[in-house]
Parts: sequence; structure tokens; C-alpha cells
Amino acid sequence: MMNTEETSAQPKAAAAADDDGMSWWYRWLCKIAGVLGGISCAIAGIWNCVTVNPLNIAAGVWMVLNACVLFLCEVPFCCQFVEFANAVAARADKLRPWQKAFFYCGMALFPVCLKFSINTLFGNAIAFATGVLYGLASLGKKGDAVSYARLQHQKQGDEEKMTGTIDDGPQ
Repeated sequence: MMNTEETSAQPKAAAAADDDGMSWWYRWLCKIAGVLGGISCAIAGIWNCVTVNPLNIAAGVWMVLNACVLFLCEVPFCCQFVEFANAVAARADKLRPWQKAFFYCGMALFPVCLKFSINTLFGNAIAFATGVLYGLASLGKKGDAVSYARLQHQKQGDEEKMTGTIDDGPQ
């Protein structure tokens, strides 16, 4: 049998996980985009390092580091050999979607600004798209049409009362 502290802790943990307003399928979409972004960053980063230009090498190393960060934050079970992977993943899960969006987009833009090339642009595109998906999640869910129409009707009625154009009936 579980005591009352354990039973009360489980709903709190579930509420904290669903606190960001993301549905389960959108959360999985973001995770899959993060994994694909990590793969594309790693492949393009390694390919970018096969040169003698120091800016290409620096951009390639940054892209490989982006891939590692994406893997640590999105799929920590892929990094079981790293001792701190679970701690990093737990901290990343506590971040708000807009914070993840800012972080992922910034990470993806830095190598492109460092050395603009097709390789860095397309290598970081999916990582940037992951940030965009998290940014869209921070905007929240779309409202339904009925509540929007009700809100607009109420707003129109308030404006008419303010201007005195409502006909109160026969006097």
C-alpha cells in the first residue's frame, strides 16, 4: 500500500508535466524533430569539419555540440553512458516551451552566422524547426469558434452600450 504522500505526489508530477499545455502527440512531434535535428546537425557537422578552413571547422564542432545537446535534452536514454544525462534531461523538462524555443533556435543560428554555407544552413534547419515547434507550443491552444463568436458578440454589445446606440424598446 502507498502512503498519502506518495499518492498526492503522483498527481502533482503529472500536473507539472502537462502544465505547458502541449498535447501528447505534439510533445512527441517535438521530440522526434529534436532527434532528427540532432542527427542532421551531427552528420553536417562532421562533414563540415572535413576542411582546412578554421571557420568551417568551428561551425562543424558547434554543430556536433548542438547534436549532443539535442540528444541530451530530448532523448536522454540514447546517452545512458553519460552520468549526468538524466539530470540534464530533468532540468530541460522543467523549461517552458518558449525557453526551449529560444535556446534551440539560438543554438541552430550560431553556426550559420559563424560560417554561412549550404552545409551549415541545411544541417541546422531541422534543429531550428524544433525550436520553432516549441515556440508555437508556447503560444497555447487555439480557441474554438463558438467561444470566439460569443466573445465578439459580447464586445459588440459593450461597444453599443458605450455609444448609446442600443434601442431599449418602446418608451
